[in-house]
Amino acid sequence: MTKRVKRFLLLATGVTIAILAVMASMQFVARTVNRSDQYYLELFKQVISRVNESYVEKVESKKLMQSAINGMLTSLDPHSAYLPPEPFKEMNIEMSGSFGGLGIEITMKDGRLTVVSPIEDTPAFRAGIKPNDHIVKIDDKPTHGLTITESVKRMRGPEGTRVTLTILREGNPKLLVFPLVRAIIQTKSVKHRVLEPGYGLLRINQFQQHTGEEVVAALDKLRSQNGGPLKGLIIDLRNNPGGLLESCIQVAGRFLGDRLDNGLIVSTRGRIPSANQELTASIGEKEPPYPIVVLINGGSASASEILAGALQDHKRAIVMGTQSFGKGSVQSVIPLRDGAGLKLTTALYYTPNGRSIQAKGITPDIIVGNVDLKGAKKETAPELHEKDLDGHIDVPDKGAPQTPAPTTSPTPAKPDSDLAGDYQLSRARELLRGLDVMGGLTPSRTK
Repeated sequence: MTKRVKRFLLLATGVTIAILAVMASMQFVARTVNRSDQYYLELFKQVISRVNESYVEKVESKKLMQSAINGMLTSLDPHSAYLPPEPFKEMNIEMSGSFGGLGIEITMKDGRLTVVSPIEDTPAFRAGIKPNDHIVKIDDKPTHGLTITESVKRMRGPEGTRVTLTILREGNPKLLVFPLVRAIIQTKSVKHRVLEPGYGLLRINQFQQHTGEEVVAALDKLRSQNGGPLKGLIIDLRNNPGGLLESCIQVAGRFLGDRLDNGLIVSTRGRIPSANQELTASIGEKEPPYPIVVLINGGSASASEILAGALQDHKRAIVMGTQSFGKGSVQSVIPLRDGAGLKLTTALYYTPNGRSIQAKGITPDIIVGNVDLKGAKKETAPELHEKDLDGHIDVPDKGAPQTPAPTTSPTPAKPDSDLAGDYQLSRARELLRGLDVMGGLTPSRTK
């Protein structure tokens, strides 16, 4: 046998041994993982069995299992949860835009039930409940120890029935008591009006099933009421808690791309291949390239951040206001047997430039706080953000860095009579006027 053949055989044998070693290692890891899973399943069964046998009171197995499942999911992040049949049904009703309750988006912060934002034109909004308020009691029941699902169930009820919320507000030493009357929350997701000739306001309260259609109708009505084309538009997303991603994509698609081309709106990245997607604007009717100002604040979350980020990255709009909430995770809603559901975080959102929204939010191009035009004082209550929540997912941003906007302490100008009390909106209209004069310039952003 020649030396060359021997070397080849030795090389082949070495490769074979290496492959077999790798395969054996992979099989060992697989067996270890399976053993580990099996161990914890057995441990779980042992604990359940011990509770059923020895707990001081008889425990309903269904309640015990549901609590165990929900505890497992809520330990992952603030948004994953198990939804028993009734809450799962209520969630679907809420997304349709009609349900009985108070009209607030809630979350958990430091173990306390906390308001993200009240929905406009609802009992909670009219009563004066604010973002970052801590709900310490629902009627006479303390909220400590209640899950979000249990809290929502207590706040909802038949139209006309009463419920009292006891609120702890930062900066206020006394508890605030809000007697409220439940109402059918038929949230109109889109409102509009002409601010002055040529300039329109589009207010999106929440992204629901028909928000895309409502936006198109509102834009047509604005043109009709204006008596001609618009010179500029303000899109108000303040205190918009998000909603349906599909509706957000429809709205963004109206302003991005052109009839023959589409533009990237948002991408999602997760651990499984199906979670990695790029969502783009559909080809079709588009708005003219008039200047746009988008208003956001700490109550702007999820889908509203996606819209603001997409318009910002494509230089289609100037974003004004304060830092948004930072809810940049995707929850897949998975129906389970017996009508229950699983809400599981499966991916994270990224803007067209690759910026992560999660626990960061959208930084406005121009930071303008909400100022009391009479007293020229900023609101003292701090805004709530995703990064303040227990167990939030923190992701290094691999996209282009976002240039921080300058923080300013503005001196309020004399307000226009029809915008009195809303300094941010007044500033947005002033900016639109200036952009119209300058030909619709938008800020240069890092790519």
